[in-house]
Amino acid sequence: MSCHLIPFALPLQPALPTIEGNVDYRQWRDQLRRIDALLLQSGVETQFLESSLQDWLDQAQAEGLAVSAKAQLRFQERTQRALRCNLARSLLNEDFRGFALRLADSPLLQSFCRVSRLDQIKVPSKSELERFSKWVPEARVRAVVAQLTRQGHEQPQKLNLDQPLDLEAYFVDTTCVEANIHYPVDWVLLRDGTRTLMKSVRLIREQGLKHRMEEPEAFLRKMNRLCIEMTHARAKADRQRQRKKILRKMDRLVGVVRGHAQRYRDLLDQQWEQTEWTRPQTEQVLRRMDQVLEQLPAARRQARERILKGQMLDNADKILSLYEPNVQVIVRRKAGAEVEFGNTLLMGESRQGLILDWELFAESAPADPQLLPLSLQRTEQALGQKIKAVGADRGFDSQSNQVKLAKRKTYNGVCPRSPAQMKARKGSWKFKEMQRRRAQTEGRIAIFKNNILGGPLLSKGIEHRQLAVAWAVLSHNLWVIARLPDKEEPSERAAA
Repeated sequence: MSCHLIPFALPLQPALPTIEGNVDYRQWRDQLRRIDALLLQSGVETQFLESSLQDWLDQAQAEGLAVSAKAQLRFQERTQRALRCNLARSLLNEDFRGFALRLADSPLLQSFCRVSRLDQIKVPSKSELERFSKWVPEARVRAVVAQLTRQGHEQPQKLNLDQPLDLEAYFVDTTCVEANIHYPVDWVLLRDGTRTLMKSVRLIREQGLKHRMEEPEAFLRKMNRLCIEMTHARAKADRQRQRKKILRKMDRLVGVVRGHAQRYRDLLDQQWEQTEWTRPQTEQVLRRMDQVLEQLPAARRQARERILKGQMLDNADKILSLYEPNVQVIVRRKAGAEVEFGNTLLMGESRQGLILDWELFAESAPADPQLLPLSLQRTEQALGQKIKAVGADRGFDSQSNQVKLAKRKTYNGVCPRSPAQMKARKGSWKFKEMQRRRAQTEGRIAIFKNNILGGPLLSKGIEHRQLAVAWAVLSHNLWVIARLPDKEEPSERAAA
C-alpha cells in the first residue's frame, strides 16, 4: 500500500519570551532553530514521516484494519513529535522523566517539539516518551542519517552550508558502551534474583492469591543481612572461610526462595482471572519471574564453583546479569577501566566530526583488523561516496588490511604495528597529518558517549540499546552540522 502524507499546518503558537543576559540560552535557542531548519530543508523529517507511515499502513493492512484520514493525521503528528522529542532529549542527555519535566517548563522546547499551543499545552508523559524512543526500528534511523550526510555533501545549498561536507577521509575507533548492571559479583546475582522474585510474589499476594509461606519481606531481610556479612568478611583474617560459610547460607536461602516463587508463578498462571489484572499484565509478571527462575540454577552453580571451589570460568560461560543477557566482558587495559562490562561500539567519523558509520555488537566483537574493511564497505554503500583515506590506531593494522587498502587505492593512514614501518612512514607529511587528526577521534568518542548518548545506557535489551545509539548518532550529526558555517546571504556579505 503506497502512502501519501496528509498536509497539516502548524497550530498557532505563542511567541517565545525574550531572554536577555544569558549567552548560553541564546546559543541553545539558535542551535535548536538551526536544527529545526535542517530537518525541514533537508527533507529528513519528511522521509521519516513517510517511512513510518508506510510501516504503519502495511501493518494495518496485514491486520485487515481500515485507516481513516483522521487516524492517519493523528499518527503523522505523533511521529513528528517522536522525532523531535528524541532529538531534543538526546541533545540534553536527559532520561524520560527528566525530559518530560523540562519540556513542560520550557517554551523553547515546546516550540521545537511541536507541542506548543495558544489554548492548551499538552506535553508527552514519560511513558509516551519511552514509546517515542522505540517508534521505528534502527534501520529507519540509519537511513535518515545517511540521507542527511549525502545531502550535505551533494547539495550543501539545501542545508544552507557554506561548503559541502568533507567525506574523503574516514577515521575509525572502537570503545565500550557500558550496560546498566551491577558490578557482576557472583553473590550479587543471588541477591538480585531474590529481590526480583520476592517483589513479584508480594505483588501476587496483594491480588489475593496466597500460598503458605513467610512474608516476602522476611526473605529480603535475611538476604540483605547476608550481603552485609559478605561485604564485611573481606576485612577478616579468615576471609576465605567466612565467605564460603556465608555463601552456603545464601545458596540455601535462594533455593527456598526459588521454590516459593515457582509455586506462586504457577498459581498466578492458573488463577489469574481471580485477580484485577488483565492477561497482558499477568504475562508481564510471569515473564519477569521466568527470566530469573530459568537462570537462577546456573547462577547458583557459578557462585559455588567460583567461591567454594575457586575455579575460573571462561567469560563466555559467565552470567554477568540476570536481566541483560547480551552483556560482554571487554578487556580495555586502560587507566581506570582495566575491564568493562557492556558492548563494543565501532564508530567512524569524517574530518569534520560527523559520524559516518557505527555498530553496537550484541556478541563479542571481532578483532579490530576484521572490522575495518567491513566498516568501509558499509560506509561507502550508505553514502554512495568512495572513501579516499583511512586513519586509525595500530589496533586496526594488519598485513591483510594493508593489501586491501592498496588494492582499492585508499590511502592507508592506519598506524602500523611494526616499529620499522612506523619509522619509515614518519617521513610522510600526509601520514603525520592523518595521525594527528586520528587522535581527535578519542575526543569525539568522549563527546558522543558522555554528552549525547549518556552512560550507562538505560535501555533494556540489545535491540533497544542499538536503537538508542542510532538516535544519538542522528542527534550528534545534526548538532555538528548546525555548528558549521552557514552560507551567507548576498545582503549579509554586502553589509560585511
